[in-house]
Amino acid sequence: MKVLANDGISKSGIKALENGGFEVITTKVAQEQVANFINNNDVTVLLVRSATKVRQDIIDACPGLKVIGRGGVGMDNIDVEYARANGKQVINTPASSSESVAELVFAHLFSGVRFLHDSNRTMPLEGDSNFEGLKKAYANGIELRGKTIGIIGFGRIGQAVAKMALGLGMKVIAADKFVSKAEIKVDFYNGQFINIDIVTEPLEDLFKNSDFITLHVPAQEGYVIDKEELAQMKDNVGIVNCARGGVINEVALIESLDNNKVLFAGLDVFENEPTPEIKILMHPRISLTPHIGAATLEAQDRIGTELADQIIKILK
Repeated sequence: MKVLANDGISKSGIKALENGGFEVITTKVAQEQVANFINNNDVTVLLVRSATKVRQDIIDACPGLKVIGRGGVGMDNIDVEYARANGKQVINTPASSSESVAELVFAHLFSGVRFLHDSNRTMPLEGDSNFEGLKKAYANGIELRGKTIGIIGFGRIGQAVAKMALGLGMKVIAADKFVSKAEIKVDFYNGQFINIDIVTEPLEDLFKNSDFITLHVPAQEGYVIDKEELAQMKDNVGIVNCARGGVINEVALIESLDNNKVLFAGLDVFENEPTPEIKILMHPRISLTPHIGAATLEAQDRIGTELADQIIKILK
């Protein structure tokens, strides 16, 4: 049986699939040619990440396709219910990239509180001519330790963020429609650990009490953070979105940055991917990454092997 990994797969994933008796194809097929390629090459399994879209046209055109896999958490690029209704197995890897995304959240937080995103732009231009001026400009950093982080969405990734925040000495507030409480285990050296029970709270309380806010929710209709929500937040709040584009109103966010309601923002995802708005890209108080939350070598290894294990169980 053949597997088309159209958006790539780790070497460990390829090895696991080949050991399971599958032929793995990593040729990148253009979106409009995916269905033809699947049919012409008798592909049984289609694996994607975020680039390839698996909509009704592909599902209808490929009767021999048995499994559709998403390397990652969100499956908004796949018509999941339609695929399942038409006899396709749809799988993803919700546990594999949690720590990678959580670490990127803190990369943006550290960047924001110490102005790294801006100083890394300015130092190459002015570092030799205005060193003292830049030193003064970036001298008012703040610490994360002792501050309160509000986590919107308290699934696996949100809980990984909480674990790291507790390790840094931060206070944690979480809000989630479906999770009422979670036990967070913080590991230390020599096998020592502590367990912390976190009970989720209403969004209004999170907005009111958080020094920093990070989102970990799926794509959805409407904004999770819009003008009304921004108005409820503390002054000089920091906001990070490594979840999905479209959960923050970017126009309202820029207004809040410009009027100093929001201290900084860290964005890994955008309303208009892959062409984010120029006002977002050029804003001096936004730390930017191009949707790389799960893009670590370790996460890709875990994703590849987890997909392989699921496929082998389903088809073998």
